[in-house]
Amino acid sequence: MSASANPLMQQNLLDKVIAYVAPKLAGQRAAARAQLALAGGYTGAKLDRAALSRWQPTAGSANSDIISDLPLLRARSRDQMRNAPVALGALNTTVSHVVGTGMTYTPAIDAAFLGLTPEQAEAWGADTTRRFNTWATSLDCDLGRKLNFYGIQELALRSELESGDVFVLTPRVARAGFPARLALQLIEADRVCNPDRRPDTETMVDGVEIAGETGEAVAIHVARRHPGDRFAGANVWDRVSTRGSSTGRRNVLHLFKSLRPGQVRGVPMIAPIIEVLKQLGRWTDAELNAAVISGMFSVFVKMDPEAFEDLFDEDAQGLIVEKSSNWSGEMESGKAINLLPGESIETSTPGRPNPAFDPFWTAIVRQIGMALEMPYEVLTMHFQSSYSAARAALLMAWKGWRTRRDRLSTYLCQPVFELWLSDEVAEGRISAPGFFKSEIVRAAWCAAIWTGDGPGSIDPEKEVKAAQARVDMGISTKEAESILHDGVAWGPKHLQRVKEINAEKAAGIYFPPAGTPAPPARPAEKEPPPAPADE
Repeated sequence: MSASANPLMQQNLLDKVIAYVAPKLAGQRAAARAQLALAGGYTGAKLDRAALSRWQPTAGSANSDIISDLPLLRARSRDQMRNAPVALGALNTTVSHVVGTGMTYTPAIDAAFLGLTPEQAEAWGADTTRRFNTWATSLDCDLGRKLNFYGIQELALRSELESGDVFVLTPRVARAGFPARLALQLIEADRVCNPDRRPDTETMVDGVEIAGETGEAVAIHVARRHPGDRFAGANVWDRVSTRGSSTGRRNVLHLFKSLRPGQVRGVPMIAPIIEVLKQLGRWTDAELNAAVISGMFSVFVKMDPEAFEDLFDEDAQGLIVEKSSNWSGEMESGKAINLLPGESIETSTPGRPNPAFDPFWTAIVRQIGMALEMPYEVLTMHFQSSYSAARAALLMAWKGWRTRRDRLSTYLCQPVFELWLSDEVAEGRISAPGFFKSEIVRAAWCAAIWTGDGPGSIDPEKEVKAAQARVDMGISTKEAESILHDGVAWGPKHLQRVKEINAEKAAGIYFPPAGTPAPPARPAEKEPPPAPADE
């Protein structure tokens, strides 16, 4: 049926009157009627239902829906992280499990492609690991000399989750007595903005310059002072190219989770649930205050007006009246309060603690956990269910944490290592033939495994047996199980274990583990034939 033949599209007498008196209103009625007439089969797109008639969100682009809300979203997110236990707990739990003590480097170079023997590859990896760890554990890796590389990882992730995104500048700085080395500088999200707060354009979105044809970020504009700094005067913006014009070196790393194609800036982790968190916090405060007040019930002394006149002279009456009049209304436990003659106190049962508080609070926090990819037990750190249920909750949480860990290693750790290794090779401290001649060769030298802390265990005995079974079946390795257990590779543990066993053997206190097969017996030596008797 055509639009003109649809009854909903035909004007009635009322429509004609409205069109004559208020053309604009008539146009709005016609547009709404057209949408009703052309609606498809999805109930969620209906406008003739009471629950949906006033729900008409706009379908803006990724940046249109995000950029204008970002300043307030960041401010509210940080306020929740400062004052709301649930929000802060979710942030701390995520950072502790994703980063923990830090993502560590393990070389994984393609030795066969590079023409190295296993011994040469192992020697190169040991030397590179030693040098990189020296840089990573030093405060010199931070431009402000406040954090080492592992502290930078933690702060970068925390800032990304709390503010939506974070930028990392990668300058080379010459310290006193040392040649120029890589030094990282974290830039908070607010400092990247349009110079002089100019409006966005097609090629400039909230401080990020965009290439018109490709959508690639080509530069950022960094305010020298934080816009919210109360001591800040006139601000100045520096333009920083994301890559070197001639070398392609990465000058800027941008950490954020992209939710839509074309998105330029990230949103805070709790952005979809800020209102729920705030309302939950208000209700919690109200219940806490009510419980405190009900527990501080004071004693009130009421005076009979006639006895007051008979027992006290005018001076005493004046003092009592003045003291009672100055009562602020503040409650204190164990306090006796005099009331003026004729005043009375009406008591009511406070009903605190509220028996409905915990079930409803739990229901809301479960929904919050769903939004954060964190089961309720993990979010509240409260395990009272069975071993299977607790382990399932941790496994579900670890799926999300591993995703964040992979993003952190991909967009921060690996690029930083490649920048560091490029400097070391260029200055001759590390030998890597062909490093700057081919991208494939460079990738082979830069290949790495980034390892974080292990997930721990609920029932160590069961999990050790399962790990042993996987290794015995050939579907896993000792290296993989070692990393899964506590984040440390098998190689360093093996070397340390060899040292310990040799030391125990030297001291005569070594005993093989129970069940270890006995070493094969040496074959009995044949006795030499008897010497011939003298004749």
